[in-house]
Amino acid sequence: MDKETAEIRALEVLTWVLMDDELVQIFMGTTGASQEDFRTDNLSHEFFISILDFVLMDDSWVISCSKFLKTDPSQIQNIRVSLEGGQQVNWT
Repeated sequence: MDKETAEIRALEVLTWVLMDDELVQIFMGTTGASQEDFRTDNLSHEFFISILDFVLMDDSWVISCSKFLKTDPSQIQNIRVSLEGGQQVNWT
């Protein structure tokens, strides 16, 4: 996936999260993000990666988000890897 497509898809994932007030609150509680972060940081790759990492924490979120995106659930991880700085980290 090219970088531009990954950015667009990551923005769609962000949209999916923002559509659910409860999910937004869980994201904020889990990551320490504030409402201001959504207004100012939502176009940075780091913020996109944090949103994608959050969604990837729960299989039901991945499935629900992939239905919203009309894509295969594995594409959520592919979006993350395709973003600048989102490559897989090997902790061996």
